[in-house]
Order: sequence, then C-alpha cells, then structure tokens
Amino acid sequence: MILQLRRWLPHRPLVVVGDSGYVVLDLLHCCQSLREPVTLITRLRLDAGLYDPAPPRQPGQTGRPRVKGSRQPTLKQRLDDPDLPWDTVSVSWYDGAVRTLELSSQTALWYHHGKPPVPIRWVLVRDPDGELDARALLCTDQSVNSVQILQWFVPRWQLEVTYQEVRAHLGVETQRQWSDRAIARTTPILMGLFSWIALVSHSLQQESPITQRTAAWYDKPSPTFVDAIALVRRRLWLASQSFSMSPPEDDRENPFQTYTPGLSIPSPTPLERTKSS
Repeated sequence: MILQLRRWLPHRPLVVVGDSGYVVLDLLHCCQSLREPVTLITRLRLDAGLYDPAPPRQPGQTGRPRVKGSRQPTLKQRLDDPDLPWDTVSVSWYDGAVRTLELSSQTALWYHHGKPPVPIRWVLVRDPDGELDARALLCTDQSVNSVQILQWFVPRWQLEVTYQEVRAHLGVETQRQWSDRAIARTTPILMGLFSWIALVSHSLQQESPITQRTAAWYDKPSPTFVDAIALVRRRLWLASQSFSMSPPEDDRENPFQTYTPGLSIPSPTPLERTKSS
C-alpha cells in the first residue's frame, strides 16, 4: 500500500502512522530506501537494541566495514537516568483535551543481527502526574522534532475509531455487490456520509444537547457516533414526511366499535356474490 501511494504521489510528503504491529526493520528500511522516502512513525519497544552510527572507515583499514557503533543504553534504562533531559510540552491528547507531558528525544541506529540498520529518532513520552505509562515512539526521519512526532501519532486512534464506526453503523466492507467497481464507488460514499453525519450533528448540538444512550455497565462521558446518527435521524423524520414510514393517523379498524349486540348481519344474495367475484 505504501509503495502504491508513493507511485501515485511521487513528490508529495507521506507520513504513515502505525501501532506496535508495524515495528518491523524490513518495513522501516523499505520506507527509507525509496527514491522519495516515506516517513514512518510507530511505537518502539523499551528494550530495543539502539547503537551509535558506524565510525568512519580509517585509511588502510581492512575487513568488512562496520554497520553500527557502540551500544547505547536501552530506553528503559534511560527512563531511570536522572540526568536525562526532558522538555515539558502541552499537546492535544486522544480525548481532545490538552495534556501536559514530558518528552525526551535523540537519534540512534536500530540494529538487529541479519537485518539492515535503520537510523531513527526515538521519543520518550512520560506523564509528570503519573496517570499514563511511559511509552516510546520512533520516526524514520531524524530531522523531525519530538513534538511533531507526537502530534502525528496521537490522531491514529481517531482514525481507527472512524473505520470501526463506519463498518459497524454504515456498512463499509459489508456491501453485497459482485462488482469491484461498485464497491470502490460505495465505500467513499459511506465515508463521506460519516463526515456529513458528524458535521450535521455538531451543528444540531448547538441548538439542543445530544441525548446520550447509556447502559448500566457503560457510562459515556461524551456522545459517540451512535448518539450523533440518532440525532440526525430524528431531525430528518421531523423535517419531511417522506422519511416517515407510518401515516400520521391510525387507519386500523376496531370491530368492537361497530358491533351492536343482537344485530345479525344478513347473508349476501346470489347476485351480490356474483358481483364480488
């Protein structure tokens, strides 16, 4: 997918964000070795083997050139280092609130036996209040600063939730179509519908707050997409009778309202039976 995007957009900067499942040296090396490199940001293990860059080859030196330098302390050891410098920053977190965090970042060479060495910039993130566990990020572009790396990584959760909500409530990847071209047309429309519902519900929320659906075992602090789509549906039902599937008046007949005790219904005559048939 990354190679296809780079082929379609040969000169546009691409930043790919992934979770710890994409911490693969072969993938990182592939993104860096392209003619127009792709920046990849993922989680990083605290015990990853980080090294200094290989020293320059001396004149007259024989043997294979070195691929790495001296071993650096692990990120887990750096967390316990009292001399490690930290920068205090305020960033927008997963819930949209501004959170104060401490960042420490340096460059290193990530190497594993049998794999190509990958130069990276690692970022240690810790919460001064102790509410969040310390975590580490990596970026294949060493020139990017630590704050930008964190700001690129945080929206990953919103993207994953969007894909899950679109599939659960709008039917993406569940279309019963035999043509690949039909699916290719339907999926962007459903993604656009998700954005439209989000924008309309946000506008309607300015008039009246969204009613949140809760359960005994799940107390939501803020509305979700289920509440947003319910608000939009109710407004559409009120806006036009075309969306109302039931008539405004009850057309059912109650036979007990027209029944008179002691009154017998005469049987139809042969001529009436002929006309009805």
